Amino acid sequence: MSEDPVAAVDVESGLAEPRKAKGDTFITTMGLFWRADDVFWGRQKNPGSLLGRSAERLSSDPVDFRDQVGIYVLYADYDMVYVGQTGSGDQRLFVRLRQHRTDHLAGRWNRFSWFGTRRVVGKGVLSADKQALHPSLGLALDHIEGVLISAAEPPLNRQSGTFGANVEQYVQERDERLGPTDRELLERLCEQAGVPAARKPAPSGE
Repeated sequence: MSEDPVAAVDVESGLAEPRKAKGDTFITTMGLFWRADDVFWGRQKNPGSLLGRSAERLSSDPVDFRDQVGIYVLYADYDMVYVGQTGSGDQRLFVRLRQHRTDHLAGRWNRFSWFGTRRVVGKGVLSADKQALHPSLGLALDHIEGVLISAAEPPLNRQSGTFGANVEQYVQERDERLGPTDRELLERLCEQAGVPAARKPAPSGE
């Protein structure tokens, strides 16, 4: 007789919580509020990239998520302005984002978040593009809720989205091909001139 897939019932929602079967997956990686200005969008024969490091292993090598598949969100600063998807056709995350720099959304966004179905395997390589996804109902609902809460940050939601331990967040890595930031240039000029650079204001309460 096969094992009952239901492990427990969530008392608050009344929904059955299925056991997480091997291979039970949906969203696997995500990046929140990345800066468009820190992305190298490519030029001529020099392709661009979407680089990120594991938030739990910042010393690890950066991973290029340009071919990621999933959902993405565009922001003007931190205000959500657009939601899209990538992967149903031939276009992947990087291409879709780059298109929005020249289409009707050009100049109207400067940050983005993404939620991908391709996990990182080996040394910074993404899993198979056309992998079959078989998430349980409970996992799919958790991840849909997690995407909505993480992307929109509703003010009345006290808890963050529930993705689970199998979903890994990546923080953005500025592409070195962009050169130093404006702040880094200013700090260098101040150092050369012997003038102390302006310090960031201390957090309140200090």
